[in-house]
Amino acid sequence: MITAVYRVPLRTRFRGIDVRDGVLVRGPAGWGEFSPFWDYDVAESRRWWAAAHEAAVDGWPAAVRDSVPVNVTVPAVDAERAHAIVRASGCRTAKVKVAEPGQTPADDLARVEAVRDALGPSGAVRVDANAAWDVDTAVARIAELDRVGLEYVEQPCATLDELVALRRRIDVRVAADEVVRRAADPLRVDLREACDVVVLKVQPLGGVRAALEVAAAHGLPCVVSSALESSIGIAAGVALAAALPELPFACGLATVALFADDVTSTPLLPVDGALPVCRPEPDRLDAVAADPATEARWRSRLDAVQAA
Repeated sequence: MITAVYRVPLRTRFRGIDVRDGVLVRGPAGWGEFSPFWDYDVAESRRWWAAAHEAAVDGWPAAVRDSVPVNVTVPAVDAERAHAIVRASGCRTAKVKVAEPGQTPADDLARVEAVRDALGPSGAVRVDANAAWDVDTAVARIAELDRVGLEYVEQPCATLDELVALRRRIDVRVAADEVVRRAADPLRVDLREACDVVVLKVQPLGGVRAALEVAAAHGLPCVVSSALESSIGIAAGVALAAALPELPFACGLATVALFADDVTSTPLLPVDGALPVCRPEPDRLDAVAADPATEARWRSRLDAVQAA
C-alpha cells in the first residue's frame, strides 16, 4: 500500500498536544488513516492499524443516511473564545472540554455558560472531563455545570466502578468513552449501571465494522466521535455514524476545525451542523508532509505494529 506521513499544527492546544501527525495509507478501496497518539503502545495501536487497513483494503458498510449531525468541539479556552467558536460553527450541539489541568472550576463554568449563551436555550451542551474527577468531585462539578442544562457528561471518572457510583448520585446522563475504547475487549466491558451513552471511535476500536459490533453488543445509544484525525480519518467516523441503525445524538466529528491545515483541499467541516458521507482525496500531502525525522519515526512505528 502507498503511505504518506502528515504533520499539521493545531489552532489551540488540545489533548495536551499542539501538533497532530499520522500516516495515510492507500489501498484498492481508497485512503485510510493510522494515527494512534504517541502514548499508545504497539499492542493498543494494532486496533488503529486495523481501522486503517479496513478503510484502504475492505471499504465500509453501506450507509443508511447521507449526512450526519455533528457537535462543535470547544477546547479549554477562555469564555470569550468559546463563545466565538460556537457561534462560528453553525452547530446546534457543543461538546465542551472541562477539568483541564491548571484551570479552575470557575473557568469551566464560565466556558460552559458562554457556550450556552452562544447556542441559545434550544441548543445541546455536553461536557467532557476525560476521566479527571473522583466521584465526589464529579457530583459537585456536574451539579454546578448543569445550571445550563447538560445533555450528558462524558467520561467524568476513570473506572467503571466510579461511573456506577456516580450515576446513582446524579440525574445527568453519563457517556462512556475511555472505559470502552481502551479496554482489552470492548465487547465485554460490563456497562450495566455505568452509563447511558456509549462513545464510539473508529480507530481505537479497530474499524467501522468492529465499532458496529461494539454498538450492537451494548445496546445503548451511541455517539460517534473522532480521535483528532485529518479528514481522511474523519471520513471513517462519518461512515460509522452513517451505518448505525439509529443515531440519536449529534456526533463529535467536526474536529478538523481544530486543525490549522488539512491533507485535503475539501476538508470535512460542518455545514449547517452536519457532515456529508464522502471520501475526501488527500490532494495536499506535499503541503503538510512531515519532516524527515517525524516520517522516520512513524514508519518505524508502523513497521512495529504490522510485525506484532
